Amino acid sequence: MEPMTWTGSLGFVLNPLLLAGGVLLLVAVVLSVLIRLVTPEPQVTVSPDGTLAVHPGLRSYTSLAVRAAGALLVATLLAYVLGGILLPWGQAGIVGAIARRFLPVWVALILTFTLSIAYSPHLGLYGRLFDSTVGKIGFGLVMFWVFTALSVGVFGWIATHDPLAAVSGLKNKPPGIPVPGVDLLGPGSHYLLGGDNLARDVFSRVVHGSWIVVQIAPIATCFAFMVGITLGLPAGYYGGRLDTAISFLANLILAFPVILLFYLLVTPEIVQTGIPSFMAAGLFIFPLVFVGVLIWSRYRTEPRRAMTMLGVILAVMGWGYLSLISQAGTPLAFMGPVDLFDVPPGVLVVFVSVVFVNSPTVFRIVRGLAMDIKTRDYVAAAQTRGERPWYIMLWEILPNARGPLIVDFCLRIGYTTILLGTLGFFGLGLPPESPDWGSTINAGRQLLAVFPHPAIVPAVALLSLVLGLNLLADGLREESLRD
Repeated sequence: MEPMTWTGSLGFVLNPLLLAGGVLLLVAVVLSVLIRLVTPEPQVTVSPDGTLAVHPGLRSYTSLAVRAAGALLVATLLAYVLGGILLPWGQAGIVGAIARRFLPVWVALILTFTLSIAYSPHLGLYGRLFDSTVGKIGFGLVMFWVFTALSVGVFGWIATHDPLAAVSGLKNKPPGIPVPGVDLLGPGSHYLLGGDNLARDVFSRVVHGSWIVVQIAPIATCFAFMVGITLGLPAGYYGGRLDTAISFLANLILAFPVILLFYLLVTPEIVQTGIPSFMAAGLFIFPLVFVGVLIWSRYRTEPRRAMTMLGVILAVMGWGYLSLISQAGTPLAFMGPVDLFDVPPGVLVVFVSVVFVNSPTVFRIVRGLAMDIKTRDYVAAAQTRGERPWYIMLWEILPNARGPLIVDFCLRIGYTTILLGTLGFFGLGLPPESPDWGSTINAGRQLLAVFPHPAIVPAVALLSLVLGLNLLADGLREESLRD
């Protein structure tokens, strides 16, 4: 069986178009920047009938050139994807084979964008996100990896090999190398992105790594926000000694370098003491407190309804909380046969570390927003109506702080993703054989000058996800300012 080339039979036609599109886009962007520096703004004149007329100049033509070159580049990339999906396996090369493996992701993205744009007028801030080009690009990048993670983690699609299995003879082999002993041409016949230093499939490890990131980063960020909001709202609303005490603790944590904190929390000696387990018990109680206070403050005038809702919701959440903190081999292993799930020890330690490090920053943001919003007229009106403080904090202040918090949530997921990659790079927290992107980059960096693909592929994946989160945050910020 022959090794795959990058573009196969598509390369004869599409490679020149891709090169031309890239060069034309680069030239058009450079000319556009230079012309904007040396030419004045377009002149606007008033016609005799009272309408405004803009006289096109060089700026308009260069903008048109940038759009045309970008359209050519995008069309060529779409041709690679369609060719890989439509042509038989192997004829479209490595790019086409990868595009075919991501077919469930393409279908999910098309459906998501179609439905979101069609119903955007009824979807609030999320719907307005599709009016922003930057927001759409960021959303597309983020959802690409979310759908990839769900496809590989839940349904077992996309990956071509076991991410932990090694095949003899494929150590540090280049992309497109055939797998020995496999004669049938198909998804398992090649290492699409080559082998790593332990002869494992780089492509399968990268897509499985997305499942680890998507499981930890957003959920850990949600927990950090629960902690920050629950402590930040009363600190900003009440002020005084409560604010001073909580702010001192937050500043104390923030005074330590982030990497040093991670080192302290995930080292084996600290883990053996059980400190992360007790920290999990303290930090993970905040979602229960938040939901309980949220429901009671809203429905306290209807005690029967409030108690019913609290009983059902807190019973389910409480069971999940106890199962989460009760882990075998730790001082808090007490659930026994009623334990719903067991989180791997390395994942739990990393999860606790991320929540602990991010919570003080979220607290400071929420505290500042609460101090500002509590002076507004609608808060004074709620106080005049006799509303309780927690009702005002959760149902008057928090909804009006949603714009900055949503933006920060997206950015913080990106920071958390980088932190997870940093931990994996230093070999902390997750097991060494884990396919998370940081560990994969660390494993491939030692031979980077000779075999770059094992480290570059997960690095590009990490870069694209963080870039998408930053662009999504910019799009949300742009649209939230219009409220």
